[in-house]
Amino acid sequence: MWRSSKVLRFLVPLIVAVGVMVSMSPKAFIFSTFASNYVGKYMKSRLPEADDLTTSSELNSDRDSNPKQLVREKQVLENGTRIPRSQKKYSNLERLEVGLGQARAAIREAQHGNQTEDHFYVPNGPMYWNPKAFHRSYLEMEKRLKIYVYEEGDPPVFHYGPCKHTYAIEGFFIQTMEISRFRTSNPKEAHIFFLPFSVTMLTQVIYVAESHDWSLMKKTASDYVNVIAQKHPYWNRTLGADHFMLACHDWGPEISFAIPYLHQNAIRALCNANTSERFDAIRDVSIPEILLPAGTIDGMLGGPSPSKRPILVFYAGGVHGPIRPILLEHWENKDPDVQIYKYLPKNISYYGMVRKSRYCICPSGYEVASPRMVEGLYMGCVPVLIKDDYVIPFSDVLNWKTFSVIIPVKDIPNLKKILLSIPQRQYIKMQRRGIQMRKHFVVNSPPKRYDVFHMILHSIWLRRLNIRLRDVHAEE
Repeated sequence: MWRSSKVLRFLVPLIVAVGVMVSMSPKAFIFSTFASNYVGKYMKSRLPEADDLTTSSELNSDRDSNPKQLVREKQVLENGTRIPRSQKKYSNLERLEVGLGQARAAIREAQHGNQTEDHFYVPNGPMYWNPKAFHRSYLEMEKRLKIYVYEEGDPPVFHYGPCKHTYAIEGFFIQTMEISRFRTSNPKEAHIFFLPFSVTMLTQVIYVAESHDWSLMKKTASDYVNVIAQKHPYWNRTLGADHFMLACHDWGPEISFAIPYLHQNAIRALCNANTSERFDAIRDVSIPEILLPAGTIDGMLGGPSPSKRPILVFYAGGVHGPIRPILLEHWENKDPDVQIYKYLPKNISYYGMVRKSRYCICPSGYEVASPRMVEGLYMGCVPVLIKDDYVIPFSDVLNWKTFSVIIPVKDIPNLKKILLSIPQRQYIKMQRRGIQMRKHFVVNSPPKRYDVFHMILHSIWLRRLNIRLRDVHAEE
């Protein structure tokens, strides 16, 4: 069940002093506050001696005037005299943490202040859990975020991916990151490090079809990270905690399991965001699956007004996974208002049916992700999500309940009753809000502010803000 608005009000303020702790589960998605001891336990599971993390307040110039602030053990000489500030040397990672601490403070302050001006776009409305905090966080990301993309590896497995495919977002992100303004050539100033391998290309280039043997793919990914770890100091510095991979292919999680620190510590941006398959909603990032048949969104955006949509609800797709057979069993050829197909007749356009329908069903297949959710937003059809254990993309920022319908699998027999019980005014609100939220899922080349590329980056940025890091080998 979704948390009530009353409970949500108690969960805001969004950001605790130790960082922007983002908590998500299949039942509730919101910026949440966490007790500081939770942060300690979280980091202890990922980094040695995490209870001794350096905080940004320790590096604040006003530290000496505040007796409550911590003093690092090694900043005290044997005779008890503090090292003069001018003689203290801080690592690059510590300096980066200071900047991130300033970003956390700015986000924390924004939730109680006036809306920040932005001539391009100002987030507003119930579609956002907290529009002010999101806006300030996004602006802080634009101002500060630096990502280092490892140059090792050659296409097509590295630095490349599919762009005309169900997994198009994978190739689009990898190739866009190569030329992004967020990319830095100086790893010392990077907040995050990107591992630019494509799981989809691993399946096409390395995998032997019908062999059911994933070992070569896993070894390729593992060998790549080993090369990175041996050639550069940054992976070992934090045991991968400030690194990320991105994969839309269904096998992305399984490939990551071949590299212990990758799935235990690093940020995994995945379309297959299934909590039953060890997706960690606090650390990992859910990204939308977007099918681009022509490699662009040309002809995919827009649709008629609600009054010109005669079909109540529509679905067409293959029967695989546990949910779709139930859907077809109850509704295929059962009701003219509920247009459910296993396969569309050849003379009927799939996108045409989406544009004629008020609601579009997005059920899980073998995996939880599906491009139907984004297609519905693109064409003005309110998504109906029927999924188990799915973390919805950008749900730490977006309140999906305001522009989609979420139905438990057990309620599939009551599908029509549930949709008809939604008042017409409420449906129109959801449809219009979905059109407003479309901007966050649009694929632009080159990218535009607040589009899907930047929303993915923002989700990764939030995960980096969640934690404070120090070099685990700095004091050895």
